[in-house]
Order: sequence, then structure tokens, then C-alpha cells
Amino acid sequence: MTRDELPRLFCSVSLLTNFEDVCDYMDWEVGVHGIRIEFINEKGSKRTATYLPEVAKEQGWDHIQTIDSLLRKGGYKAPITNEFRKTIKLTRYRSEKMTMSYTEYLAHRQHHHFQNGIGHPLPAYNHYS
Repeated sequence: MTRDELPRLFCSVSLLTNFEDVCDYMDWEVGVHGIRIEFINEKGSKRTATYLPEVAKEQGWDHIQTIDSLLRKGGYKAPITNEFRKTIKLTRYRSEKMTMSYTEYLAHRQHHHFQNGIGHPLPAYNHYS
């Protein structure tokens, strides 16, 4: 990443809330709930996978497509049947997402610097990791 790319950067954080275990793997709403599934793979190992609430909606997936994609994401390699889907333990949750551009970050940083009584502008943030 170069200094010239910084103004085009965005950072997003999702706070996950309201976790609810549900009995039916279809008991969640596309675009509203994130889902975490837990299942036993074909080798007998417990596996998990999750998607944030926006994933299924952005991909244009319905419930079955989302569940099947999550199973593959979690490493399930066998054919996926409706009977197998019924064995999944599903937890639904909600998410609050905050996004900030680099420019907004600099303005926020500058505002808090002045608010804390330091009267001169801060230099541009130069830490790269």
C-alpha cells in the first residue's frame, strides 16, 4: 500500500449481537440475520462456519443456497441432502456495521486532538503495518 492509496481506504467493523439458537435451519431472514452453523462432517468432526447478515443478500442467495455455501465453507465435501441440512445446529444473530473512510478517520482524530486541549494540528498518521 502506498501513501497515495490512503484516501481511498475504508475500514468496517461489525458488532455482532442478539445471538439466538433456533430449532429450524430455515428460521432466519436473508439480509437481517447473520448465521452460524455447526455440523458434523463426513469424517465425524464438528465443524462451524458463519456469514454476516449482508453476505446472502449481496450474493443474491436464498436460504438453501446460503446454508449449502456455508457447509462448503466449513469443509463439508459430501453431497448435501435435505435430511443432512436438518441436522445442522443454527444460530442466528444481528449485526451493526460501522464504516469509516481514511478522510473521516483523520477528521475524527483531528477533532479529538483539539478537544483534548492540544492547540496545534496533528501530523498525518504514518504508521503502516
